[in-house]
Amino acid sequence: MTPPNDNARHSAFYSAPIAQFLAADEHTVLGHLAGGSGLAIDGAQTEAWKEQVRLLKQTLPGVDGSLFLEFDIPRLGSRIDGVVIANSAVVPIEFKVGEHRYAKTDYNQAWDYALDLKNFHEASQALPIFPVLCATSGATPDDGWQQPHADGVYPPIKSNSATVGEAVRSAIALAPTAPINAEAWGRAPYRPSPTIIEAAKALYARHSVQSIARSDAGARNLHVTTQCVEEIIARSRAQREKAIVFVTGVPGAGKTLVGLNIATQHLGHDETHAVFLSGNGPLVAVLREALVEDDIQRQRDLGNTPERKGVVRQKVKPFIQNVHHFRDEGLRSAAPPIEHVAIFDESQRAWNREKTALFMKQRKGVADFSMSEPEFLISYMDRHQDWAVVVCLVGGGQEIHTGEAGIGAWLDAVRDKYPHWHTYISPELHDSEYAAGKAIERLGAHAHVETQYALHLAVSMRSFRAEKVSGFVKAALDADEDRARELLSEVLKTYAVVLTRDRTVAKKWVRSQSRGSERYGLVASSQAQRLKAYCIDVRVDVDPVKYFLADRADTRSSYYLEDAATEFQTQGLELDWTMMSWDADLRRTKDRWSYHNFRGDRWTTVHNADRQRYLLNAYRVLLTRARQGMAIFVPKGRKSDATLQPENYDQTFQYLRSLGVPVL
Repeated sequence: MTPPNDNARHSAFYSAPIAQFLAADEHTVLGHLAGGSGLAIDGAQTEAWKEQVRLLKQTLPGVDGSLFLEFDIPRLGSRIDGVVIANSAVVPIEFKVGEHRYAKTDYNQAWDYALDLKNFHEASQALPIFPVLCATSGATPDDGWQQPHADGVYPPIKSNSATVGEAVRSAIALAPTAPINAEAWGRAPYRPSPTIIEAAKALYARHSVQSIARSDAGARNLHVTTQCVEEIIARSRAQREKAIVFVTGVPGAGKTLVGLNIATQHLGHDETHAVFLSGNGPLVAVLREALVEDDIQRQRDLGNTPERKGVVRQKVKPFIQNVHHFRDEGLRSAAPPIEHVAIFDESQRAWNREKTALFMKQRKGVADFSMSEPEFLISYMDRHQDWAVVVCLVGGGQEIHTGEAGIGAWLDAVRDKYPHWHTYISPELHDSEYAAGKAIERLGAHAHVETQYALHLAVSMRSFRAEKVSGFVKAALDADEDRARELLSEVLKTYAVVLTRDRTVAKKWVRSQSRGSERYGLVASSQAQRLKAYCIDVRVDVDPVKYFLADRADTRSSYYLEDAATEFQTQGLELDWTMMSWDADLRRTKDRWSYHNFRGDRWTTVHNADRQRYLLNAYRVLLTRARQGMAIFVPKGRKSDATLQPENYDQTFQYLRSLGVPVL
């Protein structure tokens, strides 16, 4: 590993064998750190680095290994102060220079770094990881390591200036004596799988999608799909054509990430200015607020006085917009939108003609409106005289509300009103899950239809621990029992799914799984009215911004496991761990699903096919919200309560257990 930094230029500001570090002049090391940042370094940072280097030189003599300083963690947009590699141990160290206390946020930060290495750094995945929190003036350090979790990550040890060296040495002693190739470790690829909130922050800050998202072969089509859409945009602009593009993907495959990436690539470009649109109000609200908070925090980190929240919100608004507000702007003026590229997330949820007409009559005073939302949105973009591109991000089995048109409405609008538009479809759009087959047939001899295989995202990135979770959920809900069992056996190797009939046990399990700042929460169907008997009231108006962004101290946050977010608040968003609560609105009855709605004092049967589909899709959404694992709570019911009869729950529980879901 000579010279310093040459081995891991991309991952650390400074790296060298420990013996070489100990022999190096302090100013040389500091020079590498300052040079690696590429930014003007303030006095506080310089002093912190000096203290860290002094401490490491004082405590590492006799340790045979390698040292990395300011090691990059791109998904978290941060760097680990130091990482010691020795034996088979990975020891990330987070320094808090001058601190007298071990703050919970600092402790969680040390956890998060260790978990990120374990989950996303290829060379660390099979190694024991020993995170160290060093509050240099801390009064009560830990005197030893706790037991590791099943994945080999130890809970962080609290240390101070006097004990940090012993913490490192004891970690190395606990690890098997199988030396790591430090140079290879430093060069190993980092394959992150960001949450949509993390992705939006990074992309808005102009980081590349390659730096925050997985790039392995299994997820390579994330880049391929983005490139395909970009090529269509470039071709449409060059040839002065209009195009509509349909991107499909399994739940959590990165459709929204593709859309956000395209929007940021064209942000502020006069000729190709793009906008990301969603009819999902909670998603828009959460992403906007996350971007506002992140922008303000980045200004603070740079030592600047941040702008007022209201000012920052005005900057963020053009980037992510509510599709209905975009539509309303088209009603106010006959001019084309300023954007030549419009990206519609969850486009299958756009309103049909009946719902759009009713809304226009009741809310906008337009009595004779006769277009579906897809038709009007295409007409709005068609006002451009030269070129325009509409990108529809399509989720299969995601329609969850009355009046959602499905993807067929977009295809019918092109066929009936805009045959001059070029149509690019994913081959998977024919699948029954997207309910577009007949509309594709109707499009028939359209002169400008082209199938692009790159427009389908086949690998789930949400459940980075188990890419087959969405497949298992689909098979379970489709009652394809053999397929569900087969997939679950694979899922359970890396992704936790458990089943219980005890609400308290489910909550305890979910809390026990979370480490660091991993987020957990309670989810349930919006029709799960009788879960109220188990202190889960879906009628409570959950604020999605607080639910997904507030910290553990806020009773409105998901962490409290008190408010249940439904399919409407969670669609498009995710948690690390979920407690998924299953009511009698969807129940197994004689080897089939039975659909129900609670009215007044009794359950009624749902016969309408569309409403049955919405209910099944609601459970599809809820069962695919967790990135790392979920506890499924199915109540026992009560014989004494006609609305909670045990038979309404027992068959569902037995069905899930028969698929192989472990019972707590």
